[in-house]
Amino acid sequence: MESLVKLFGENQVILCFLLFARLSGLFAFFPFFSHANIPLTIKTSMTFFMVIFLYPLLTPLHVTPTLLNLSLAIVGELLIGFVAGLFLSITLSILQMVGMQISFIMGFTMASVVDPQTSTSIPLLSQLLSFIGLMVILAFNGHHQMLLFIADSLNLLPLGSFYPQTNMLAYLAKAVTGMFIYGFTLSFPVVAFSMLLDAVFGMLMKTMPQFNLLVIGFPIKIAVSFVVLIATLTSMMLIFKKEFLEALNHLTILFVR
Repeated sequence: MESLVKLFGENQVILCFLLFARLSGLFAFFPFFSHANIPLTIKTSMTFFMVIFLYPLLTPLHVTPTLLNLSLAIVGELLIGFVAGLFLSITLSILQMVGMQISFIMGFTMASVVDPQTSTSIPLLSQLLSFIGLMVILAFNGHHQMLLFIADSLNLLPLGSFYPQTNMLAYLAKAVTGMFIYGFTLSFPVVAFSMLLDAVFGMLMKTMPQFNLLVIGFPIKIAVSFVVLIATLTSMMLIFKKEFLEALNHLTILFVR
């Protein structure tokens, strides 16, 4: 290791190590790149490849090479990936919120699966909508824009110079609020039709006591909910795409001083 430092220079080795820490945040916290189904060896190999690829874009070292400064710099580089990945994951959680609302209305809350991303149990519709959202991200090259964000950050935010800002907390609170608002908004068509069917079934049971709600009502309710969901899926994904792009654009608050 000492011979490697002497060969390339102390500052260059430190820059490569800090760049590796920043790119590790990309593959540890960003949507799609951090997916648990991607093997750790693939993530590590991609991180090393990106370090070699982005090394020419590095600016001179801005950190005094002491143990305390380097430790804080490494923590700061990992925080960039964590904060940026959190902002984008909140946008992706909108679809999970929609799936939970629709599953509750349709009676599918018991039909849950283990999410490989978070290792938690979520409704099946939430998992389905999340996978469709990931495909939408890949369709408009959102994964490329995440890589471009890391590449642009090397010039706008030199390695080792990141520290949390108060405006991040304000944006985080706004993003969480927007997640609930958009989650209820996107699930409203299915919820509204389900409530309308409940009112119709209630009147039928008053006028026709022989009407069996369990045998006839619930299959009709599930079928209508699926029809409404399929009819509104395109609009839902367009709104999700707009919100995801807006979240990408708002990542520049990480560079504000």
